[in-house]
Amino acid sequence: MAILSGKRLGPYEILSAIGAGGMGEVYRARDTRLERVVAVKILPDHLSDRADLRERFEREARTVASLNHPHICTLHDIGQQDGTDFLVMEYLEGETLAERLKKGTLPLDQVLQYAIEIADALDKAHRKGITHRDLKPGNIMLTKSGTKLLDFGLAKLKQDVAPANVQLSQVPTANDPLTAQGTMVGTLQYMSPEQLEGKEVDARTDIFAFGAVVYEMTTGKKAFEGKSQASLIAKILDSDPPPMSSLHPMIPPALDRVVKKCLAKESDDRWFAAKDLCDELKWIAESSQVTLTTTAGAKGIRVVGRRELMLSAGTLLLVAIVTGLAIWNLKPAPAPVPQSVTRTIINLPLGQQLVGFDVGPAVVLSPDGTHLAYVASQGGTQQVYLRPMDRLEAWPIPGTEGATEPFFSPDGQWLGFFAGGKLKKILVSGGEGLSLADVSTPRGASWDSRGMIAFSTSNATALQLMSDAGVPPHPLTRPEKGEVSQRWPDFLPGGTAVLFAGKSIAQPSIAVYSTATGEERNLVQGGTQPRYAGSGHLVYAQGGSLMAAPFDPRRLALTGTAVPILEGVVQSAVSGDAQYSFSTNGTLVYVPGGVQSAQRRLVLVSRNGAEQLLAAPSHAYDTPRISPDGHQVAVSSEGQIWSYDISRQTLTRFTFEGKTNNRPVWTPDGKRIAFYSDKEGSLNIFWQLADGSGGLERLTTSETVNVPESFSPDGRVLAFHEADPTTGRNDIWVLQMSDRKARPFLKTYFNQGNPRFSPDGHWLAYTSDESGQIEVYMEPYPGPGGKWQISTEGGREPVWNPNGRELFYRSGNKMMAVDVATQPKLTVGNPRMVFQGEYVSATNQFSNYDISPDGQRFLMLKPTEQVQAAPTQINVVLNWFEELKQKVPTGKK
Repeated sequence: MAILSGKRLGPYEILSAIGAGGMGEVYRARDTRLERVVAVKILPDHLSDRADLRERFEREARTVASLNHPHICTLHDIGQQDGTDFLVMEYLEGETLAERLKKGTLPLDQVLQYAIEIADALDKAHRKGITHRDLKPGNIMLTKSGTKLLDFGLAKLKQDVAPANVQLSQVPTANDPLTAQGTMVGTLQYMSPEQLEGKEVDARTDIFAFGAVVYEMTTGKKAFEGKSQASLIAKILDSDPPPMSSLHPMIPPALDRVVKKCLAKESDDRWFAAKDLCDELKWIAESSQVTLTTTAGAKGIRVVGRRELMLSAGTLLLVAIVTGLAIWNLKPAPAPVPQSVTRTIINLPLGQQLVGFDVGPAVVLSPDGTHLAYVASQGGTQQVYLRPMDRLEAWPIPGTEGATEPFFSPDGQWLGFFAGGKLKKILVSGGEGLSLADVSTPRGASWDSRGMIAFSTSNATALQLMSDAGVPPHPLTRPEKGEVSQRWPDFLPGGTAVLFAGKSIAQPSIAVYSTATGEERNLVQGGTQPRYAGSGHLVYAQGGSLMAAPFDPRRLALTGTAVPILEGVVQSAVSGDAQYSFSTNGTLVYVPGGVQSAQRRLVLVSRNGAEQLLAAPSHAYDTPRISPDGHQVAVSSEGQIWSYDISRQTLTRFTFEGKTNNRPVWTPDGKRIAFYSDKEGSLNIFWQLADGSGGLERLTTSETVNVPESFSPDGRVLAFHEADPTTGRNDIWVLQMSDRKARPFLKTYFNQGNPRFSPDGHWLAYTSDESGQIEVYMEPYPGPGGKWQISTEGGREPVWNPNGRELFYRSGNKMMAVDVATQPKLTVGNPRMVFQGEYVSATNQFSNYDISPDGQRFLMLKPTEQVQAAPTQINVVLNWFEELKQKVPTGKK
């Protein structure tokens, strides 16, 4: 290794060899520019062989260099000279944790100190999307200032450039500290089950390794040991290590529990974020200090000197004096004076209107009640506005354009929101918005004190949970059989349970789910959008009013009857969300109004925008579809399918089985109508004879939501979109009607939906958010072939002209058309506007209109004139909890 001594790599003069690191040789060097001692690591030759790997390495290394944490070894520089790639890092003096462990176990106070420092460093890196992947005692340096994590984030680089033909026999054990030359990266004793199985890894992989490191620091033994690599792997995959307390009786039970959770086989059962881990360890450290001090005489843990005895005696005397004064002054304390309830109004500036009521909550207070955020439209731009409650003006938050459903972090420093098919967060004080996850059609979110975000998407039945640091979402709840929707989550204090609105969309109810036991309890029938009030109440919306009932958050049970407490709150008849929010100190804000009318009329619109109202009565119509012969309309309304005969002007209910039936699709011969239904639990596709005879016949057997969109012209294939049960993203599938077998047509990391067959059956139009906003695309069917983007400035709801020469879509309130020719080759024209009007658009990836068989008239949904104008007023009630406690006593004193 001394071959480089005395030589230079750029401005770095090599002084002496230090040793071999996980990614190459390490040297002590002098930075001739800044006159400081640094460590230089020489990287393997294969990094230099390919330009793409070197570029990737440099990009990742820059990310690692951005980490600024007292317990992460700083990466100063990267470079290349004469084909040699190298890293320049902070030079550290001390010993590795691996070397220290050779001397025996560490004292408990040191274990906790080091564990807290490491967990804090992990949290910092995970929040930047960086995972270590090779956390072990050999990568932890012990210095005078505490621990330093080495090679942070570089294990991922090592994995990316390694050959893929690794064998288990090549994976290193603790006696072979070099990293395996293959896709499984890490030292075997500290590798998580998902690493061994070659599955995708994330921050929770580091948490598993962290648990193994703390176990070894505490007990002096490795968490997993075996006589061979095969037996060691089997232990990691199938066995739990002995409890630490069985090897070291003085270990606090809480620390035993923390490490056990770190070492869970399933990543979902581990700590979700390093911040949770760090907070728990700090609590244990504080508790352990008290325990060690008070039990020193009995256990011989601490020797108390004369000076400490004198201080202790003085302290006891002071306590005695204070206690005597307290007893002398003992008398009943005066009852607290209730604060007066005050009401005021916030009027939005001229030109602003509150929007997004059919999507979710548009007004929200910060937890401390100092700031109000609301979604408004001004000048055609929808974004979040922020108003301090002690100021008279509000201002838009840059980066929140198109946002819906804002929600604050527990400390009020961040604002979460949904936009462009993404869950995002942004600093309230300003900055760049950060994307956390892909979320299509959200239905509420809640952010708890542990840094976890629970959210709902209409594409997944279960509530989803993810870390605010960006750990991928996964199902939080386990929906009961027959439950087709869970929305509007609200964490109870501590994050141990979550309230939500569940059950069928047509028959909502309030439920609570315990994250500790996995138990779900129904609390209220008929309510939606629940919130827990610190006054000891469950608050929820019902029929345009707020209801409240006494609620015990420890027992997760109501302790009294619900009563109405506030009437006239804006509530959507479509999604059920109500426009209200309150802070922990009892300030309430709400939008005055009531249930927003969802009554709509069926209207035919010509190409020049002329309207012809159909005689069908007003209903909460959705997704109208014209029959192939043009004589009937199948349409959804309030969870059922209805049939309207245009010539006879009669509206007839079509479905009677199941509580939720929606999204009708005609077969090309007009003999049947397909739709999704909850008749047998999850939302699957059924069909029924168009004349209403016979029963429902099930077509798909998925455990998630299937939404039918269109049949091929010969009726042999049904295109539909399906929600991924884990991520909630939409994928496009096709169902062969001959054998009822479904296969994916388009399955990506993005949301795609609304697949529509062209009249000749050779093309499939659909929507996707792959560009950052939803656009219309088309691909050849069944493929393979290229992909063409049809819309140019955002597009939804594609529908083909029956003649096959035009593809229509909607962009805002505009009906757009694009000329399409498929012979002799595909040519696509420029989008042009057909007409413009305030017609009901789709909030999800489906079409909320249809085209007549002659391609000349559009069947649209028009809101009735009774729909309220967009509100411009927000009501404020200060000290509202005082009023709540008077109207709904909890029995607490």
